[in-house]
Amino acid sequence: MSAAWSGGCQCGAIRFRAGRLGRASLCHCRMCQKAFGSVGGLLVTAHDLTWTRGAPSHFASSDTVRRGFCRDCGTPLTFEDGASVDVAIAAFDRAQEIVPVIQLAAEARLRWLDDLALIPGPNPDEAARQESRYQRIVSRQHPDHDTDEERRAP
Repeated sequence: MSAAWSGGCQCGAIRFRAGRLGRASLCHCRMCQKAFGSVGGLLVTAHDLTWTRGAPSHFASSDTVRRGFCRDCGTPLTFEDGASVDVAIAAFDRAQEIVPVIQLAAEARLRWLDDLALIPGPNPDEAARQESRYQRIVSRQHPDHDTDEERRAP
């Protein structure tokens, strides 16, 4: 994968850079589901990881793993097992370019994921209402690139 991968949390208090990336995965274990508040954890091994602004707080989710997160906005950031550090794929600025190559803990996978593509999107009227609402939202999210300062909610 490409060099110089940067990213950070939602509020911008934490920014990082990885020299190169390793294996990208989707872990379905129950701990990843809870840590991400989602279907699981999308993670990629980050080599030569440096924190360029701030640093994560940690929670020991087991006797061998700690998880890093932003104490200010709650963004899940890392899975650290002592041997390596995996970083949340969606925390990278160019997350779309990081494609998982393996699914882990498939036995814990939420079974309705098999039919995810079959769940309908909004009808045209509802889509128009949503688009109108989205256009009025003022985002306080840090942009997907490095900045001189973090963006904080007022």
